[in-house]
Amino acid sequence: MDGETNSTLATLELTEGLEPTNAPRELFADLFEDLSEETRSLLADPQVATLGVKTDGSAASNAPKAPRSLKDSGLSRMQVCDLILKQIYLHGHLLGVDIAKNARLPYNLIDESLRFLKDEKCIEVTSGDFLGRASYRFSLTELGRTRAREAFEQCRYVGPAPVSLESYVAQCRMQAVAGIQCDAERLMEAFHGMVIGPELLDEVGPAVCSGRSIFIYGPPGNGKSTVARGLGRFLNRYSGDIYVPYAITTENSIITIFDPTLHIVTDNHDSENSSTRESISGDQRQRLEAAVDLRWRRVKRPVVITGGELTLDQLELRFNKVSNFYQAPVQLKANGGVFLIDDFGRQIVSPKDLLNRWIVPLEERIDYLTLNTGKKFSVPFEMLIIFSTNLDPHELVDEAFLRRIRHKIRIGPPSPEMYSQIFQLACEQRKVPFDERAVQYLFANHYSQGRTPRSSDPRDLLEIAQSICRFRNQRFVLSQKLLEEATSRFFSEV
Repeated sequence: MDGETNSTLATLELTEGLEPTNAPRELFADLFEDLSEETRSLLADPQVATLGVKTDGSAASNAPKAPRSLKDSGLSRMQVCDLILKQIYLHGHLLGVDIAKNARLPYNLIDESLRFLKDEKCIEVTSGDFLGRASYRFSLTELGRTRAREAFEQCRYVGPAPVSLESYVAQCRMQAVAGIQCDAERLMEAFHGMVIGPELLDEVGPAVCSGRSIFIYGPPGNGKSTVARGLGRFLNRYSGDIYVPYAITTENSIITIFDPTLHIVTDNHDSENSSTRESISGDQRQRLEAAVDLRWRRVKRPVVITGGELTLDQLELRFNKVSNFYQAPVQLKANGGVFLIDDFGRQIVSPKDLLNRWIVPLEERIDYLTLNTGKKFSVPFEMLIIFSTNLDPHELVDEAFLRRIRHKIRIGPPSPEMYSQIFQLACEQRKVPFDERAVQYLFANHYSQGRTPRSSDPRDLLEIAQSICRFRNQRFVLSQKLLEEATSRFFSEV
């Protein structure tokens, strides 16, 4: 049995000439005679790592193109080799095409490094078939395992290959929020399902067109966060998707950026399966030739919202001392989208310290980050940043900072007419018949008695009333008695 196993492995031993050493040359040539035109050209395609990944014709025209060479990728040979060694170390053995797929790199780039590592006696071919090097199964030698452990000590990152900082900067500039076309009709469509006055649209619209910072202030519960979400919806609907890399590299350090909790993907990189990789048509191959760089994910423009929990540390690179790579700060993940700092002035850090951190980015649209080594580098600050507060702005910021914020928008309490529209919308969302008498009751018995109406009151009152009916197993009908009980709970003085 051992002799048969050794014989089999010997037959599968492959030389750099891509021929099995113990297989008759005539048999090898005959097997490849019919496959050479299609299979060899496919395996030589720089997009072979994307087999089974469908491309979408609606992708943005500024999609990053797949690299054709190691120089195009922005990576060094050593970076690619280390990533390969760590991959094989974790899996035990891998097919060449799977190594390329995991690294999100075209196979020809991976193949160059695989040849180098084989020449250096770090990897070996344990099995394979006649479809070419992409189907070879690679494993580590003893020297390769040592090299892999050394690579892990330097950095434990084993995700998709990072992109260069220069590529990231260029891509961010192409998909910036500044200069996006905005008019009242489109903005109103983005705010569909929300009640927003035309005078507020007149203020928000120019701010979106400029792509500059916005300072929203006013009493609580009047839709400041809702405005930020509506702007995010507008950007996604009319300015297209953007591309975010899994990670970037600079100064031999890796910084992860893609965050599935913030970035909603619109591509289908995760839907590929083995059956689609095994059968590829001519149309698919044509799409592969124009595929994007799979180290980037196509996502909706992010809407990042932070509140009182925001600290200065969250605005800096977070270094993991165990893994030896960085996680991007929240503002870097928000590039190309909306970054809302809600409840401004209620953070643990003082408003003055927080604002000093933003002065340069707001003015220059460039942020500066610092590596653990003390090395600083600049990154784009291309987002629609919104400061939202219910405190007096003059108690929070000075004139120098207000000058750097181009647009100041006050959102006050709703008028009786707008309040009625909001109440009606809240009823429709909960499938409750709207009764105008409920609004009249609230204004006659509460809002006319010195209490200021808030846009959030209809939602909160209906939720309380609905909870009361559900507890008592009653049908939800907005009677005056139920409304009186809900308001006594909601408007009670504490």
